[in-house]
Amino acid sequence: MAAGTPPRITRLSSRLLTVPLLRSWGAEAPENHVIVTEIHTDDGGVGHGFSWTPTIGPQAVKALLDFDVAPFITGLEAKAETVWDQLWKRLHEAGGGGLTTIAMAGVDLALWDLQARRAGTSVTGLLGQRQESVEVYGSGVNLHYSLEELVTQAERWVAAGHQAVKIKVGKPDIREDAERVAAVRKVLGPDRKLMVDANQRWDLPTTFRALDVLGGFGLEWLEEPLRADDLWAYRRLRRHSPVPIALGENLHTIYRFRDFIEAGAVDIIQPNIVRVGGITPFRRIVELARTHSIRVLPHVLPELSGQLALTMAEPALVEDVEDASFEQLGVLNSPSPVRVSNSRLTLAGRPGLGFDFCARSSEHGRP
Repeated sequence: MAAGTPPRITRLSSRLLTVPLLRSWGAEAPENHVIVTEIHTDDGGVGHGFSWTPTIGPQAVKALLDFDVAPFITGLEAKAETVWDQLWKRLHEAGGGGLTTIAMAGVDLALWDLQARRAGTSVTGLLGQRQESVEVYGSGVNLHYSLEELVTQAERWVAAGHQAVKIKVGKPDIREDAERVAAVRKVLGPDRKLMVDANQRWDLPTTFRALDVLGGFGLEWLEEPLRADDLWAYRRLRRHSPVPIALGENLHTIYRFRDFIEAGAVDIIQPNIVRVGGITPFRRIVELARTHSIRVLPHVLPELSGQLALTMAEPALVEDVEDASFEQLGVLNSPSPVRVSNSRLTLAGRPGLGFDFCARSSEHGRP
């Protein structure tokens, strides 16, 4: 290859890892799926990335990568942002978000990993690290836990040094939610932050009734109480809610984030870096939010979200679902690219994104 010629993509490969969760997220989500990606270039470079989905569509994501994405990006210059924009135009016919953007994340993460490795640094270093460390909050998919199990989990979070925790709400009887929130607040005391997440379980009247009952527990935010795409209802809710409204894990494009922000329907946005299509669109969404003074708190995947949170101009909270990190699930051959100690996340100093995923050892993808 001639000196100064930008490297071009020669191959994209993918493989599926399906792993059981150490702490089940309920009958509908007993496992997680990681679609591991590798991009090769004509100068011998290799970039490592992944797509992720806890329940729906891992085989569909892999098929999209193998049969539609790989042929299209082969031959393109290995530049993450330009490839993302070209691929977005190519795939938009298949849908403006969801499976398409989840698949695109596998390409985007691998290209950023490749670019950082070529520069001899981490992706955080390549993008520009602005924070020495970032706060981690304890989180759990725990609506199916008994009250005793939930209290014990909260006690573990306190023992681990967390100053903020989040629990699920949405029981059939709001009085049971109130009992559970009260019990966790008692464990936390008055000074730690407590957030609740309803995971789209309520309609608007139910949400207002829930706020009447739960609003007195000093909640930091109420997350996704309504269907994620119901902009009209969120606009009305935020206008009257005594608790800040958070959402974003189920918004997949910058256009939807723009719609919710400009409608005054949200206080805190929580983009999932994989679901929005990778680092490239995540950074654009962050800058959009900054121009409107909206907080950005990336959703789950702390080993990825933490690396990006360290590049953000404003301090962020990073969500760590108990016992659900890649390292804890056993899908990595080497240690995590981040470290968490006393509720603070720092880099481990690995090149690129720092993910070395296990090889697939069965046709079902379990490592």
